[in-house]
Amino acid sequence: FIPGFSPVPVPEAALRPPLADRFTRFVGEPIAVVAAESQALAVDAAEAVVVDYEPLDAVVDVERAVEPDAPRLFADLDSNEVLRLGDFDPADLTAGADIVVDVWFNNQRVAVAPLETNNILAVPDGEDLLVYVSTQSPHAVRDGLASLLGMAQENVRVIAPAVGGGFGAKSLPEAEYVIACLLARKLVRPVRWRQTRTESMLAVHGRAQRQRVRIAATREGTVTAIHADLLGDGGAYPAVNAYLVTLTGRMLAGVYAMPRASSSAIAVATNTASPTAYRGAGRPEAACLVERAIDVLAAELELDPIEIRRRNFVAKDQFPYTTPTGAVYDTGDYDAALDRVLALSHYDDRRREQSERRTRDDRHLLGVGVAVYVEVTAGAGPSEFADVEVDSDGKVIVKVGTFSHGQGHKTTYAQIAADALGVPFADITVIDGDTAKVARGVGTYASRSVQVGGTAIHIACGQVVEKAKLLAADILEAAAADIVHDADGFAVAGVPSQRVTWAQAAKQAQTQTLDDGVRTGLFVEIDWERPDTTFPFGAHVAVVEVDRDTGQVTLIEHTAVDDCGTIINPMLADGQVHGGIAQGAAQALLEEVVYDDLGNLLTSNLADYAFVSAAELPSFTLDHTVTPTYVNPLGAKGIGESGTIGSTAAVHNAVLDAIAHLGVRHIDMPCTAEKVWRAMSGKGDDGRLRVWRR
Repeated sequence: FIPGFSPVPVPEAALRPPLADRFTRFVGEPIAVVAAESQALAVDAAEAVVVDYEPLDAVVDVERAVEPDAPRLFADLDSNEVLRLGDFDPADLTAGADIVVDVWFNNQRVAVAPLETNNILAVPDGEDLLVYVSTQSPHAVRDGLASLLGMAQENVRVIAPAVGGGFGAKSLPEAEYVIACLLARKLVRPVRWRQTRTESMLAVHGRAQRQRVRIAATREGTVTAIHADLLGDGGAYPAVNAYLVTLTGRMLAGVYAMPRASSSAIAVATNTASPTAYRGAGRPEAACLVERAIDVLAAELELDPIEIRRRNFVAKDQFPYTTPTGAVYDTGDYDAALDRVLALSHYDDRRREQSERRTRDDRHLLGVGVAVYVEVTAGAGPSEFADVEVDSDGKVIVKVGTFSHGQGHKTTYAQIAADALGVPFADITVIDGDTAKVARGVGTYASRSVQVGGTAIHIACGQVVEKAKLLAADILEAAAADIVHDADGFAVAGVPSQRVTWAQAAKQAQTQTLDDGVRTGLFVEIDWERPDTTFPFGAHVAVVEVDRDTGQVTLIEHTAVDDCGTIINPMLADGQVHGGIAQGAAQALLEEVVYDDLGNLLTSNLADYAFVSAAELPSFTLDHTVTPTYVNPLGAKGIGESGTIGSTAAVHNAVLDAIAHLGVRHIDMPCTAEKVWRAMSGKGDDGRLRVWRR
């Protein structure tokens, strides 16, 4: 079976085989494999394969899947539920509350759709196997393949070349990877598999969560409790999404100091492709839920959405702060981020313009949406490997177990090393993505790389400096305690004229006599384990125009102020936020994976799937506040997913804000022209929104 990442228990019956065994559970599941000399020949041969199917009833809708009489995906299980956690006492919700807003949300299924689809080239060499693969986690793929193939890890070498995007979906071994490697070993020939765009759209998705949230407050707007019933659509093999739904529950308190927060989580199997980690992985689902609920609550209480947020923020002096769900927020200053984003977005001016347009009954309605979020980063993979070595020519080689596939890690890591060692940036080479060159590693996901991998490099560099001081002391015939280090090398304090360069120190290290097979030289390799997770945060403001005649929504402005602690490279940080905003806005306005009732995918290519492009997006205004963490010596948190987490909720809120005066209380994402037009015309459905008042 293909191991899915899931710290929560999932029944063995729900694990995925590399090829379908007797049953196919979703359209796109591999059932047979054809190998040929060329892709064209393989396609022709595959079309000649005849499969005798016996049709079975399908269950596609996640709410239908939990019903007792729903078709079951696994005969060995009593139902389609693979996970059920949490409970709910209504008395906890109403205690001390004057109002309870009860609303259902759909955080819709979306396509991951990286620019480069999955690819693998498996090359056998005697007892060894060389694998080139498009992955975020080379060592995890090596370990997984070795286990599934019955090989020793040292006999499998995985190389990740330049990878065209991952977004979370390239973190684990795919079924096709195992098949390609098995074929390569059986045929004793190189085997390549390249996923087509349609195969990519069929194979894996993101999000897919139904949410019922009940939020309680006093009539003054102080939030007293929140509870969410979370229904995670795990697809045919729900190992990964079973975990993600619990992560949503963990972040349910958001940025608010509410006394009670709880969730009930159910993960369910359906006859669809399995959702996996997708940029944010459980945290955008939480931010959308909380920030939308806050806006609905504000509307019911006739309070300003900014004021209700400020009234409930966790205060700066309350950190570290433990939420009712058990999350321990390290550091934060939510008011500062909100103040900055309101100023940069000219929030008050936009509100005045909105009022003027409504007064003159303008066709183009203006909507202003706000979201203030917090996320957890580096939750998975608590440690990372780094190896820092100075060569005899004074050049530095840094090896690290994360893998850069567009984030710019090699630049960032070289900056960290240059700063710690005092050597020129150009003298540093960073190596990743090759299990033969990098001894071990965890990989790149969960916004972990700089704060875990970067910290490992930083600490290793510090230890290299201390080693070099000992070597310089030998050369200068001085005490190590008297050696000082600066950009020009090493010297005895007060005697700068006599210096030892990095090259000289490295050569001295190489002269040391050690046992055979023991590595010599000026190097340090470490595995640094973080003591805790970190919690980046931020505030986003989105401005949209809604065409009253057609329902068409246009995002015209987006301002983001994100706080990821210490920023190593501002340009690269902004690049991450920029891409994240695009994906978040796309989910709010455009994107949705759609199946018919029989389980056929109706959005199997980019002609049918509403994929975002630059034409749908304005220029973004980006800024940062800086609130360092105490969790690592760099003070760094994560930034790779923040843009998505903040933008999805802000854009969604902006659309609803534009049409709120028409009596529209809620529309599920994506806010397509048809949905918005129907809602404005009184033909929408917000019947799943109820309000209880004391």
